[in-house]
Amino acid sequence: VQLQASGGGSAQAGGSLRLACRASGRIFNNNGMGWFRQAPGKEREFVSAISWNGASTVYADSVKARFIISRDNARNTVYLQMNSLKPEDTAIYYCAAARGALGPRGASGYTYWGQGTQVTVSS
Repeated sequence: VQLQASGGGSAQAGGSLRLACRASGRIFNNNGMGWFRQAPGKEREFVSAISWNGASTVYADSVKARFIISRDNARNTVYLQMNSLKPEDTAIYYCAAARGALGPRGASGYTYWGQGTQVTVSS
């Protein structure tokens, strides 16, 4: 199973970026998916997660109302639309496949991780 994240880059504060994570293998359609991020000198933190069918989503308070997670099971891809970006959103963003059908907040609930994509937001 491989998770390939893309879409990172640089943006100005207030701008938008869209991350995508494509999964190979049969794990994707039955599993929750999540996004985490890690800023320099900080621990990895939960950003957002989505259940296997997209019916349930959760967000960290810091990104609620700004980020939107979605998935396209036909394309084995999960997305993270990031709007109203702030400099504190600067981090490496990782996608992950959950052990079960839901998308938990804890990193221990995820089995497979992507390689990460850098997001840099300037003020």
